[in-house]
Amino acid sequence: MYNATNFGSRVFRYEVVGLRQNAETDKTNHSIRNSGSQFFNVPYERMNQFMRQISRWGGKIVSIQPLDGSAPLQANTQPTPPSTPEAAAPQPAKEKKVDIPVNIYRPNNPCIGKVISNEELVKEGGEGTVKHIVFDISNTDLRYLEGQSIGIIPAGTDANGKPHKLRLYSIASTRHGDHLDDKTVSLCVRQLEYKDKETGETVYGVCSSYLNKLQPGDEVKITGPVGKEMLLPDDPEATIIMLATGTGIAPFRAFLWRMFKEQHADYQFKGLAWLFFGVAYTANILYKEQLEELQQQYPDHFRLTYAISREQKTADGGKMYIQNRIAEHADELWQLLQKKNTHVYMCGLKGMEPGIDEAMTAAAAKNGADWQDFLKGTLKKEGRWHVETY
Repeated sequence: MYNATNFGSRVFRYEVVGLRQNAETDKTNHSIRNSGSQFFNVPYERMNQFMRQISRWGGKIVSIQPLDGSAPLQANTQPTPPSTPEAAAPQPAKEKKVDIPVNIYRPNNPCIGKVISNEELVKEGGEGTVKHIVFDISNTDLRYLEGQSIGIIPAGTDANGKPHKLRLYSIASTRHGDHLDDKTVSLCVRQLEYKDKETGETVYGVCSSYLNKLQPGDEVKITGPVGKEMLLPDDPEATIIMLATGTGIAPFRAFLWRMFKEQHADYQFKGLAWLFFGVAYTANILYKEQLEELQQQYPDHFRLTYAISREQKTADGGKMYIQNRIAEHADELWQLLQKKNTHVYMCGLKGMEPGIDEAMTAAAAKNGADWQDFLKGTLKKEGRWHVETY
């Protein structure tokens, strides 16, 4: 085994193939060719960081040659890193073990993120307001995985003069952030608004109102990340069925961006991703253009099914909810669930669950099975049924 004393401050020459000119490489000073090998001189202390960078660029390391003339390293070998925060980061490429970060920052010691952008997602004619908010976390140690959540502590105090409690929000970006530089985290936030049953007055959510009004440059207290329930499996051949209502799309945006919009040497999705998305109006389909672009680009790997309750009708003339779409495809979904690498993820309104159970109960019965037995004894037991509803 190699160790830090073997390498010290030596410099290594990396031969890399497969690099492509893209938005990530455009941010560097490197001239990226479309074919052939490229060579990089890398100090020992930057090797971990460089290998992760090559992974994000979509490249493959084919050789590592010490510049002092000693024997070369294998391309999949790296020295045992020194005990530094940089070296403690997730292992690159072929390392299968996933480091799941949890509670790096707690309510009594949050990190400070800075707003980069705060953009409306609901189109004209839609209902309510939903913002896509990007935070700069480059001056923090916050890191996260797709499917996790972060906490936001609103500024100010409550009616009793105490600091506001944190609210959790599902992360809407991949682990590399919207800018692919590991320096941002994004949220998809609906402005909470409802009528008080006793007074009839309109009540606005404390944290959603706070987030809705943020401007670029504003600082925000962030905690987390938290959550292991909604993490993607490592299997790039898996079938991923996603059921979302409204801002429940947030973790699935992260999933789909990782599957299709980013390129990774260690994760190249070749399975099936099927998103069922329930909203009130077409104008409320969040990230609509990007979702439909992915569907066009990857028709063999991504299916997109909308349930637009105020515009679409069921066969019997009722409103079209997500559970109605599940009922339409229940027989096919039942067959997909027989595969050991099919996972179901549900995020959004809890009200969709009974209808989905009803549809799948009928499909299971056609095949001589009991849905609840299959759900509890197979899907949940095998960790293939993931739910985050409210």
